[in-house]
Amino acid sequence: MDYEGIIDTIVSASEEKKAENIEVLKVSDLTTIADYFVIMNGNSKVQNQAIADEIIKKTGKKLLFGVEGYDLAEWILMDYGSVIVHIFTPEKREFYDLESLWADAEKILKR
Repeated sequence: MDYEGIIDTIVSASEEKKAENIEVLKVSDLTTIADYFVIMNGNSKVQNQAIADEIIKKTGKKLLFGVEGYDLAEWILMDYGSVIVHIFTPEKREFYDLESLWADAEKILKR
């Protein structure tokens, strides 16, 4: 699966579970840790876990390098190598404000 295909699958799976404020940032010109960030929020920890579960279901476990924060579910980070997924509660998203930290990144998608 190519980057675009992975990102499309992640966004689609997230939308199925009603994720909000989905943004895709191209960070490859700014860092070596990833090429893309997919950032979104759910409205609760349970919804965040459901979003993460749906993403894993749609992308398959073989592509996933790791997941952090699933148990607390205020900020779930999913590592797909060149694509990093961030699923926040609204409060944690506002607090960490990744969009401002990576303001120089190219915005590929905002929904």
